[in-house]
Amino acid sequence: MSRTRGTWNSKGIWAAGVALAAVLVLTAYSMLAGGDDGADAPAKSGASASPGATGAASPAPTYAAPADWTEPERWTALPRGQRTDDRGSQVGFPHTVEGAAAMAAAASATRIEGETSTTDEQLRIYHSYMGKSDQTAENAKKIDTAGQQADAALSQEMGVSAGQPLPSGAYVRGTVVGYKVVKKAADEVSVWLLTRVVQKTGETKQEDGSYTRTLLGVQWQDGDWKLTAAATSRAQQDVAGDAQPPMVAPGDAEFNTGGWTAIREAS
Repeated sequence: MSRTRGTWNSKGIWAAGVALAAVLVLTAYSMLAGGDDGADAPAKSGASASPGATGAASPAPTYAAPADWTEPERWTALPRGQRTDDRGSQVGFPHTVEGAAAMAAAASATRIEGETSTTDEQLRIYHSYMGKSDQTAENAKKIDTAGQQADAALSQEMGVSAGQPLPSGAYVRGTVVGYKVVKKAADEVSVWLLTRVVQKTGETKQEDGSYTRTLLGVQWQDGDWKLTAAATSRAQQDVAGDAQPPMVAPGDAEFNTGGWTAIREAS
């Protein structure tokens, strides 16, 4: 991850807000963070986190809509999963490029609030969306440990005891707002995802937000799209040395020049 010029209230809250990163760091992924103001620190092309470790990111506070709205040139309503699994995740996506992007977006959507913890979300993503070859007892244990560490930091910042629900009105949420296809084949697709992560520490507190840019590789396995270490590693190789799409809000002119496709809510 790269460090941005702004800061959030806590690194613990930031870590909890990007549950997908804790899952993919066990494999191979490339993720950066940028503020709502579009600030983006320089990063080496093709840089990635090493397995078992993540970098720190300090997104910029507060969202400000672009002064001059530029309509996104590309819009899409990604398909929904055909069903919901026993962990509450959408699964069963179409065997298309849009279906692959939709699964990646679903795997990146997080809701940490009330009694739903970071650990809950990390394990949900892991079991619902990771490929079978990447699901091991060792990886599950690492996910659980990383989640508990993030939850402890989040609880401290929220002013509650470890293991207790977050305060009323407090949350950390991640929503994918755009994507860019890197490479596509019949059974493997790689995409950049642009995700807005927001957090609020209580009913009367201000909501703060930032954007993350995540590179994912997915494969068609057993009748559905799955995140895999192998596909993500190949995606990293494909973008090595290339300019990375900017972390900006839809409506910013750079959203279009960066090649992003904006996502509409499916009806």
